[in-house]
Amino acid sequence: MSTKMESSERGKNRIPRYFSESFRRAKVKEIERNLSSVASVCREYEVSRSAVYKWIYAYSQFRKRQIRQIIEPMSDTQKIKDLQAKIKELERLVGQKQIQLEFKDKMIEIAEEMYKVDIKKKFGSKLSSGLDETEKSTSGA
Repeated sequence: MSTKMESSERGKNRIPRYFSESFRRAKVKEIERNLSSVASVCREYEVSRSAVYKWIYAYSQFRKRQIRQIIEPMSDTQKIKDLQAKIKELERLVGQKQIQLEFKDKMIEIAEEMYKVDIKKKFGSKLSSGLDETEKSTSGA
């Protein structure tokens, strides 16, 4: 309830603003180069979407060349680039972990040879006898 009142009050108290032609041209260039989006310009400078699209219509280089431009394609493109960067980072981390594992395995192997002790638990080894004793005491035997 307060947001509606606040927004209507803001509209009444708003001082008319004028954006210079150079400012509008600069914002249109940013949008064309996908450095910013229509939504971000609207939000940052409190301008209506229709005003920004009028700027694009008036100042766009693509408009003069009769080239059709999709205004906000950067979201998908940026997501793809971010995901590719994340994949590279994860692959790098996996590679580092693999090297660490191989190093630890080699160190264990060397220690087993030096000290003549079986450090690694072998697959299929028996569990400690402590577990068997607790089962017998709880079953009442």
